[in-house]
Amino acid sequence: MTQPRADALAAKLEKGRQKTFEIFSALTPEQWQMPLYHEPTWQVRHLLVHFGSAERQLLALAQAVAGGGPGAPPDFDINCFNADEQSRLEGQSPTILLDLLDQARQQTIDWVRRLGADQLDKIGRHPALGDVNVETMITAIYGHQLIHMRDVMPQSQMLL
Repeated sequence: MTQPRADALAAKLEKGRQKTFEIFSALTPEQWQMPLYHEPTWQVRHLLVHFGSAERQLLALAQAVAGGGPGAPPDFDINCFNADEQSRLEGQSPTILLDLLDQARQQTIDWVRRLGADQLDKIGRHPALGDVNVETMITAIYGHQLIHMRDVMPQSQMLL
């Protein structure tokens, strides 16, 4: 029997996946290089690296918490993690990065669909939100991309 809360989370993640891929797939090579953020300077391409890396890391974190773990270490440095991931994936093409994000999102959706209420209610430390339950951690994965995709939308419209 499926868990309605888990099914709703999985549906939300799938909806976000579809919208993200719709927008990223329509970008031209010039749009991938457009500046998006400053301090650090990120182009649209850097955001895609961030999405894939964050998704994998946050999935592993949520899985650990659902299994009874404490969550992120108190000294986890988000900025350092992001910089390391940008360096690690620097030479990858947008196509490969999209594939990596798609794989990570599908793993998240598949895992979420198997969660029970007891696992969704487990509390652990999220690196940005503090102590929250697994359900909030998963919702934050969706919300994280949604917030950043709003920044990409004006950029993608500029050259269309």
